[in-house]
Amino acid sequence: MEKIRFCLIGAGRAGMVHAKNIVHSVQNAELNAIVENNEKLLEERGEELQIKNLFKDVDSALSKDLFDAVVIGAPTFTHRDFTVKCAQAKKHVFCEKPMAVTELEADEMIKAAEENNVKLQIAFMKRFDSLFLNAKEIIDNGRLGDPIIIKSLARGPGLPASWYYDVSRSNGLLAEICSHEFDSARWLSGSDFIRIYAEAVNRKTPDIKKQYPDFYDSVVCTFKMKNEVIGTIDSTCPVDYGFDIRGEIVLTKGLIVIGEVKGEAILTCDVKGVLGGSAFRSWRKRFRDAYVAEIKSFIDAVMNDKTPLVTGADGLAAVEAVVAGNNSIKTCMPVELQQGKKDT
Repeated sequence: MEKIRFCLIGAGRAGMVHAKNIVHSVQNAELNAIVENNEKLLEERGEELQIKNLFKDVDSALSKDLFDAVVIGAPTFTHRDFTVKCAQAKKHVFCEKPMAVTELEADEMIKAAEENNVKLQIAFMKRFDSLFLNAKEIIDNGRLGDPIIIKSLARGPGLPASWYYDVSRSNGLLAEICSHEFDSARWLSGSDFIRIYAEAVNRKTPDIKKQYPDFYDSVVCTFKMKNEVIGTIDSTCPVDYGFDIRGEIVLTKGLIVIGEVKGEAILTCDVKGVLGGSAFRSWRKRFRDAYVAEIKSFIDAVMNDKTPLVTGADGLAAVEAVVAGNNSIKTCMPVELQQGKKDT
């Protein structure tokens, strides 16, 4: 196989990041089809990407021999059905996070991929970011000892589409943004969650809360891992100042600090001593290289029959953590997880 032929399912913000990377930044791949149920958007994306094979539903696309793999960028509540259907059609699946709404859905996605011998990769791009990769290397080589505390901060400038407001369909902020934080906590600690406690409030979007009482725009979550690493995740969306992803790891022999608010390597200072600079305004820019690296990694897994670097099991673990966090918010109590009771 000289090239992997792709179909994009869901031509929204995240889907288009992957589609553009396939078209412009990745070798050994081509985008051959788009599935999008919004006809106007479908036509616009087809024209923008110069794709002629446009479909309003996945069944029509699968009836043609146009692609070997799919990128699923549609809303979370569609991921299970699209993944199972595509896997059964022997198409490899690259699925945006959150992997699914429930653990059962994630299990079914994993099972479908395994039974049909196709690759399933979840889009946790932080694992492909140079700063986080550097932190992981430092942890793994043991130079600074073992992790004790992991702190993760994730704040975004704008809200997703309106389907996100219904927490029963989206799992809310803990899923849409903090899926990345749960995954990176497992990855960096080398362990699984055993307990999660979360508190959430709505301070930025009171109008949304009027229609969706369970909606929250700010959350702080504490966790404990099986290997006794402890940590916190805090997130607010929307914030007005920019896209802000940072991390801190306290180790037995040192400290790792990951990322900064500043988006450019420049700082100004005027005669009054006032400092100035600019923050990242977009997740697309902050993780631009990581998005390219993760799709390249998926292509490599497909072409060379390798296990993806981010598996369905990783996606499931994040879903379990998200569900536990939302249950904690509802009950105002810590929630124990089954993850930590399994051997890792």
